[in-house]
Amino acid sequence: MSHSNSITAILYALAANLGITIAKTAAAFWTGSGSLLAEAIHSLADSGNQVLLLIGMQRSKKEATSRHPMGYEREAYIWSMMVAITLFSVGGVFSVYEGWLRYTNPHEVENAGVAFLILLIAVALESFSLKGALAALKEEKGERTLWQWFQETSSSELMVVTGEDIAALVGLIIAMVMLGLTMITGNTAFDAAGSMLIGLLLIGVAAVVGREVHSLILGESAEGIRDNVKQYLESQPCVRQVLNLWAINHGNSVMVTIKAELTPDMAVVDAVDEINAMERRIKESHPRVKWIFFEIDNVD
Repeated sequence: MSHSNSITAILYALAANLGITIAKTAAAFWTGSGSLLAEAIHSLADSGNQVLLLIGMQRSKKEATSRHPMGYEREAYIWSMMVAITLFSVGGVFSVYEGWLRYTNPHEVENAGVAFLILLIAVALESFSLKGALAALKEEKGERTLWQWFQETSSSELMVVTGEDIAALVGLIIAMVMLGLTMITGNTAFDAAGSMLIGLLLIGVAAVVGREVHSLILGESAEGIRDNVKQYLESQPCVRQVLNLWAINHGNSVMVTIKAELTPDMAVVDAVDEINAMERRIKESHPRVKWIFFEIDNVD
């Protein structure tokens, strides 16, 4: 996944969320709708998310140093985790709290028709943002389902944006349903319940995104690359057996470590030539592979 695709998806989401935040906030104060206020908080949190993701992506492009010889690409994971913990969860907890206050101290919802119209506009804008995110991940996703891609991708920033957009659309549907029930019945408890449900949704999304980013921070295997490299090595006449093989995601790059037994009668210079040729072929086939460490051995 290229940085340009991720940046495009983030900018789509930022533009949509800034517009939605302004509209929802104005409508929430005008109408007194708890669901709409929760949605305004959600959109404001999402706008902050995109800013943090852009900062993380910029910092991850710093050149490697002697102290950090593999560079700073994993820093994008740290900023994505900050988004999950700080903004998703804070937005979610605040929405639940706001909904509970409105449930225990009912507020009349005024001009509900205007609020409903704002929510419809927000659905259109969030759909635009989600379309941009899905277009950005289409090439990387391939034939996998969206959930499979979500679990396997190393593009933490795109994972967060997509999760945000899906949560936003679901949240908007919840707000519309609950506001509609309030309009029909006159019972403001539905609107308050909508705020709490949106908060719980945000907390749930935060937990799922946080779990996936946590796995990337620890050093998640690039399983597709690992399997392809293993298959390639085992097909080479000079390789007797592959003893061990790692392919670890490091931001947009991948580190590959190989321990393999080569044919025992090879001269050292021939072994070096074969290894160099295999490493070149691996990097040509997998552009994300930036480092390869190849060790010759006869036992793991």
